[in-house]
Amino acid sequence: MTVLFWILGILAVPTAIFLLWLLWVFLKELFSPSPDDDGDTDADADADAARAAKAAAKLGLLPVERQNTDLAAPLPEQWAAALAAVRGGDWQPAADLLAAVGRDWDRRSALAYVLADQAAEEDAWLLAWEAARPDDPDAAVVRARSTVILAWKIRGAKKAKYTTQEQFEGFHRTLTSARQDVARAAALNPDDPTPFVAEIWVALGLGYPNARMDELWTEITSRAPHHYEAHFSALQYWCAKWRGSERLAREFAERAAAGAPLGSLLTVLPLIAHFEHDESDDTEADNTPEMRARVEAALADAAAADPSHPRLPELRHLLAYYLHLQGRNEAALEQFRLVDGYVNALPWRHDSDMAGYYCRVRNTTVALAEEEATAGV
Repeated sequence: MTVLFWILGILAVPTAIFLLWLLWVFLKELFSPSPDDDGDTDADADADAARAAKAAAKLGLLPVERQNTDLAAPLPEQWAAALAAVRGGDWQPAADLLAAVGRDWDRRSALAYVLADQAAEEDAWLLAWEAARPDDPDAAVVRARSTVILAWKIRGAKKAKYTTQEQFEGFHRTLTSARQDVARAAALNPDDPTPFVAEIWVALGLGYPNARMDELWTEITSRAPHHYEAHFSALQYWCAKWRGSERLAREFAERAAAGAPLGSLLTVLPLIAHFEHDESDDTEADNTPEMRARVEAALADAAAADPSHPRLPELRHLLAYYLHLQGRNEAALEQFRLVDGYVNALPWRHDSDMAGYYCRVRNTTVALAEEEATAGV
């Protein structure tokens, strides 16, 4: 019997040790819990983001709160002055500036849009201009553009399922009215493609059939065959989310880019078509030989363009994005430096936090470029 007790005692020792160890682990976790793995991951990510933001700041790049979310680039000084004047009720500087632009159709459409966007918010100054010069084609084109812009403001930027019936009714009613303004502006200045560019957004909203869009496109290209805004707008029409398909959008983009002279910026169109239809969660589709060739073509286009081209910053934003996705971070950083401070452009524009999205990608680019430089890549 004594032997049995000895055996049981010997067996009980490791059991007691194990139970004491479990108690120690329990008490340790109770009073000093181990960090959660997800917490570690989040903390590391936050630390990396902070380091990247600090590196960007050292290069003079601006933080989130200083990014302009209304524009893709700063307005030329004279444009900003004219815009300030109309906000104060004085239309004369805007009229003088638009007249001075003359037949530079890309610049004319861009300036008309800036003025029209303001008129869609408050148009007393435009009404005064129209009263003083009833048949002024410049006032007429601003009116046509402003009516189209107003229609889209009424609709709102949300998807159809989040848009009310009242919004849709106001949208369609205003777009229908805009067709009269477009026709009048076109009649007052028959050489100007700008009214027809505005009508593309009428076509998109009212659902012009493809054949009618083709007729509208002929009106534009007979006046300005390589007009940037016209091509950008038409590409939206041909996208699958509106009145076309992925195939039609890509074909339109490739055809326009192939026939355009360097400096027209139209090499951006295949990049936009890709962006609008890319639903992948990785960067494989952005790194194909075809996509790398598109980026190279766009780089050459940007280098050949007039530095003051009003749409050049839009190309640079997309170049910065795709160069980063292709691991070409030093080249991407060069483009980021040229556009920093203004973020209302693709690809950031589609994100609810434009400035935040832009700065995350830009800061990551800065950090990777520094790592590559240190490693001698």
